[in-house]
Amino acid sequence: MPFTSELIDEMNLLVKFTLSSDMAGIKVHSDADPLVIAASERLFEKKLVTEVDGGYLTAIGRDAVEHAKEALRILTSQPH
Repeated sequence: MPFTSELIDEMNLLVKFTLSSDMAGIKVHSDADPLVIAASERLFEKKLVTEVDGGYLTAIGRDAVEHAKEALRILTSQPH
């Protein structure tokens, strides 16, 4: 299954989370880009974040961020 634009929006939002602390969340403001707001709402519906406007990562959300960041690292690394 290819990445849809909605999945890419969700991945872009996920990689904004830091994994250094469980107490570090994000807040998507009501005046944010509508695509970001929609991505945040979908992540909440999927139970990856604690609040509809971001909040904190759930356990599965943390796993998703780890994998998203690793995929991003691999895909953006320079070939040797």
